[in-house]
Amino acid sequence: MAEDKKTDDYTIEMDKLDKENKSFEPAPIHRSRSPHPSHNNALASNPILPVISYCGSSILMTVMNKYVLSGTEFNLNFFLLLVQSIVCIITIQTCKSCNIITYRDFNSAEARKWFPISVLLIGMIYTGSKALQYLSIPVYTIFKNLTIILIAYGEVLWFGGSVTGLTLFSFGLMVLSSIIAAWADIKHAVESSTDATSKVSTLNAGYIWMLINCFCTSSYVLGMRKRIKLTNFKDFDTMYYNNLLSIPLLIVFSACVEDWSSANIARNFPPANRNGIAFAMILSGLSSVFISYTSAWCVRVTSSTTYSMVGALNKLPIALSGLIFFDAPVTFPSVSAIVVGFVSGIVYAVAKIKQNAKPRIGTLPTVHVPVSASSQSVRDGLRSS
Repeated sequence: MAEDKKTDDYTIEMDKLDKENKSFEPAPIHRSRSPHPSHNNALASNPILPVISYCGSSILMTVMNKYVLSGTEFNLNFFLLLVQSIVCIITIQTCKSCNIITYRDFNSAEARKWFPISVLLIGMIYTGSKALQYLSIPVYTIFKNLTIILIAYGEVLWFGGSVTGLTLFSFGLMVLSSIIAAWADIKHAVESSTDATSKVSTLNAGYIWMLINCFCTSSYVLGMRKRIKLTNFKDFDTMYYNNLLSIPLLIVFSACVEDWSSANIARNFPPANRNGIAFAMILSGLSSVFISYTSAWCVRVTSSTTYSMVGALNKLPIALSGLIFFDAPVTFPSVSAIVVGFVSGIVYAVAKIKQNAKPRIGTLPTVHVPVSASSQSVRDGLRSS
């Protein structure tokens, strides 16, 4: 599903997960002997390729979703999520059959434990799609940073986390960038539109959906972190159960809530753009798989620290994609909001890197502590006695 998706906005700290839950390792692939094995190994371990792939898949998913939702008449959001989930399940099952990836087989006991997380995921992605429908990509990306604040204080309350001074400073920049973005959006709507009241009401609807999405997203991420400890899921285990359990719920929601009359279908899929919209829906589902795989690849080839920095730096090209591919207003306030939001992401990543680099007080060492030769001889003597 599309934001299973999007770990760059509100990821759980990867080095914490690596300690509690082993990082993703792809299934071993039996390859025939290559005439240039050293060249292939160098290419696979090159950190530039996974970083570019991760950024590209993030931009692709955001742009495809915005393309589908950009029509003012589109209202089949649950159906969009259903298509993405089905595409995701088909893709990862095909990759598993080809021994490209691996994940657990379905287990009803694990499904019951994970079902509440899938419900939260549907709420997160649905509210995110509604917000993206009313807001531009730059504003959506900037406001998405506010989720980090909710998650951080949720970790303080429920997981014993802490917030440093530099982290607080990054939070202040995130709030400031959101205020600037909202002011720039409303200012542009009032000055450039003849029907300013209607435009502002549309933006207000987007802000409300964005606020709801921030709470849904933080609930999903914090709940998923707790469930991962209970189930010991890895990356594609999470993706498999999230999408598989979401499909029946999305079928029910789409059938009961959304309008499936022929007139409404024609409005959502106009003949001139029908094929393009269908292709974008499928491609957005595929991009969610790419994001999951490339994020795991990025951590495996580089490090959790590099991954967190890439997630922060990735905000800028995603925001710029809205200016390039869509009619997002390019004004001094809007560009300033993007820059401040970009800086806030970098400051937050640096703050987390410094926080994780500090030694933990009161914890036992997990490696052998060097001892003198005399002490070692005493230990050997005690073992032999």
